[in-house]
Amino acid sequence: MSPLRIGLTGGIASGKSTVARRFAELGAAVIDADDVARAVVARGEPALAKIAQRFGGAVLTPEGTLDRRALRHLVFADAAARHDLEAILHPRIRAEMARRAAAVTEPVLLLVIPLLVEGGPREDLDRILVVDATEETQLARLSARDGSSPAEARAILGAQASRAVRLARADDVLRNEGDLASLLDQVDQLYRHYLELAAARP
Repeated sequence: MSPLRIGLTGGIASGKSTVARRFAELGAAVIDADDVARAVVARGEPALAKIAQRFGGAVLTPEGTLDRRALRHLVFADAAARHDLEAILHPRIRAEMARRAAAVTEPVLLLVIPLLVEGGPREDLDRILVVDATEETQLARLSARDGSSPAEARAILGAQASRAVRLARADDVLRNEGDLASLLDQVDQLYRHYLELAAARP
């Protein structure tokens, strides 16, 4: 039987990684698009060569690996460049995630996709789970985590789908405004619900 496929998303600094770790501890299979993205641009991978061809050698380190900071600087404020990067990466990431998902035997599969909403409809998912936090909370966490200035943090948030758009797509929502124990308790309850849904599938 194929697993119940849950697409996990949320804005930056909303708590997606914490939620994904808890689902994994409870027994769910977890495939993270960010982990897959790092794999497809590893040294020697075709995607890395394509990126260097499009953006130049400045996006490579002296060792020949991807300089993520340099690439981020190039594409962040340039919509056309970001589109070109996504055209290189997204099909490869999606194909690799599908390959890994095909090997999953657990009843619940969590696919962590930060830009899920921005990527359009996903017919391969059974449910969409949004980790939700207010913009003020995200800004505070970004500043504490990355040392981002208020202007930088707001620019990062502005490049993502709005909170309202994410919530409109959600089948399930985890509110992450309280303490860690409250968030983990929500995850535990939702995982039990997902197991019930998985068991009821034909």
